[in-house]
Amino acid sequence: MADIKDLSLGGIHHLTAITADAPANKRFYTETLGLRLVKKTVNQDDTSAYHLFYADGLATPGTDLTFFDWPVGRETRGTHSISRTGLRIAPDSFDFWAGRLKDAGLSSGLITATDGRTSLDFEDPEGQRFRLTADQPGPANPWEKSPIAARHQIRGLGPITISVPELAPTKAVLEAVMHMEETGSYPSPDGEGVVHIFSMGPGGPAAELHVAVQPGLPTARQGAGAVHHVAFRTPDAQGIQDWAARLREFRIPSSGEVERYYFRSLYFREPGGNLFEIASDSPGFTVDEPLETLGESLSLPPFLEARRAQIEARLKPLD
Repeated sequence: MADIKDLSLGGIHHLTAITADAPANKRFYTETLGLRLVKKTVNQDDTSAYHLFYADGLATPGTDLTFFDWPVGRETRGTHSISRTGLRIAPDSFDFWAGRLKDAGLSSGLITATDGRTSLDFEDPEGQRFRLTADQPGPANPWEKSPIAARHQIRGLGPITISVPELAPTKAVLEAVMHMEETGSYPSPDGEGVVHIFSMGPGGPAAELHVAVQPGLPTARQGAGAVHHVAFRTPDAQGIQDWAARLREFRIPSSGEVERYYFRSLYFREPGGNLFEIASDSPGFTVDEPLETLGESLSLPPFLEARRAQIEARLKPLD
């Protein structure tokens, strides 16, 4: 097994949430938020449901915001949940986004500072909670067909916040098993508890997990607007195998390696009950589609291809 120093996570890989209205979801994330639909496929464990992937112009790992389409009611908020999704934007784009969110009639907060970074909280039409966060200087991969100018486009996922009732068990797994480092804390902006910052790999807003300790909240119940799981980056299939061995060493139950075709995965729950995934950067979404036409037609992994007609017949149109 690789030494834990060689298993340093590269940051957030993707985040998967739940929608009860896939057509409206596609309109909002491509038209209002200006993201690119880079993969239109199905939940491999429930092929009656779409799995939609939105990302930057090059479908870069760390920019994927994905949704399962399930006919469910709204989320019941509380702890034991992934409670807020960070999205990175340029530091000078906040006035643009405040105006755009207001024009869309969305619930949003004020431009403020969270942990020293400019931020703006808002909710999507189904109540999923987001935080726009100032990105660090560096390259971005805008989508040329986005309705939003390249300089204002969402650059990728930022800090992801989870809510737990107590810190110690989750902290032990993040530090001892996943090799994250606690690098700071701040009062929760909603006034409930303290948020602890855990950094991984290169650090910065694309590589942080924020843990809100909120013992006074009820237990959340997933539904539309909730987050299903958050995934962390490892380079390749060997990384997944090494992480599976790492979890076995600590006797943490996991799914074992799962072949998702576009990446390989490993799932487990942290002590606060939140579902974590470690996902490989390779092979990526161009394994079965050209970069230029990503997301324009239904993609299925090879093991589902023989059932294409049956699967397509059960899916509602997105447009």
